[in-house]
Amino acid sequence: MLVNRIIVLVIGYFCGIILPGYIYSRLKHQDITKLGSGNAGTTNMLRMYGWKAGLVTLLGDVSKPMLAILITWLLFHNSEPEGVRLLQLYAGLGTIIGHNHPFYMKHFKGGKGIACTGGMMIAFCPVEVPIGLSVFILTVVLTKYVSLGSMLGLISFFVQTIVFGELGILNVTTVYKTEIYVLAGVITLMGIVRHRENIGRLLHGNENKFSIKKKKEGTVS
Repeated sequence: MLVNRIIVLVIGYFCGIILPGYIYSRLKHQDITKLGSGNAGTTNMLRMYGWKAGLVTLLGDVSKPMLAILITWLLFHNSEPEGVRLLQLYAGLGTIIGHNHPFYMKHFKGGKGIACTGGMMIAFCPVEVPIGLSVFILTVVLTKYVSLGSMLGLISFFVQTIVFGELGILNVTTVYKTEIYVLAGVITLMGIVRHRENIGRLLHGNENKFSIKKKKEGTVS
């Protein structure tokens, strides 16, 4: 089982290193990591290139963990019927790591993993999505802070994983339940740590507020 954990982490990582936002910007002979916040995720793509680029990035990033989790199920649902759910979460973790830290990017800097986490929730436990998405949307609507909505959405993922796990909705065996909770905590902490600069700006009251108005390409927020 240890070997299988490593295998799916690697599968997830190589699914995660495909960055639609970065590819999109390179096709325009630019580099999204040098524009705006320097992040290759959906929010920065929205700000720099508009809603179409943001949508392409979002769909691509959401799809990556879903693909990794599907591959994991195809590989292990017969040989590891009791452990496949755990392996799927490892695949999701690997995707987020790959998305956040692709080996070919300078300083291994990719995105922040929020859309990837959302895609992982859809594939791993879709019942968590309505609450997580509602928390995110409501927070952004009320505060205009995508970073705050993202972090609260991550926390809701962690809380829901434990609640639904204890209620038996996750359909995992008792032997792997604690490990799943730990992985959910690790994923949540990873996302919050990736927002450490946003947290600093939120505390100082100078965090950028969300707007879908396209900026002139190449300007810095």
